[in-house]
Amino acid sequence: MSGDMQLSGEAQTVHAALDTRLRRTPSGLLEWCDDAGQWIGPVVAVRAFPIQAPNEHIGLIGPDGRELAHIARLDALVQPVRSLIEAALAEREFLPRILRLREVSSFATPSTWTVETDRGPTRFVLKGEEDIRRVARDVLLIQDSHGVQYLIREPQKLDRHSRRLLDRFL
Repeated sequence: MSGDMQLSGEAQTVHAALDTRLRRTPSGLLEWCDDAGQWIGPVVAVRAFPIQAPNEHIGLIGPDGRELAHIARLDALVQPVRSLIEAALAEREFLPRILRLREVSSFATPSTWTVETDRGPTRFVLKGEEDIRRVARDVLLIQDSHGVQYLIREPQKLDRHSRRLLDRFL
């Protein structure tokens, strides 16, 4: 685990076991133990690149807004700590992944989309084609009329019906 976690503002690597430096309180908040043994909280886990590198460069941010620690790679952490941080990230983030497009009310905007996501089925209104953005070669970000964002990774791997509907808007 050495080399995977650094204290912000310092060049040294944290060699102490991360599971002794991070804990969840009975009220569900994360706390971080600093070098002096003081517990600081609440601490928030934040992804630096949530779409293009979701498992890399995660910061643990203290109550004053400063980064207390930097995690270079989430998959390099031991499982209990990794699960703790993944749960904290999931609580903070809401970015459903679209798995399938069932139907689109119209090929003109605004239109109502009925989709299946990794969080269940839903419907939303797409105000305009400009609300579909390509953020990487294989990643689309769709924003609905309420500002909720949906992610489509590898749109070319969607089923044929979904690809045909999506292609009408790209």
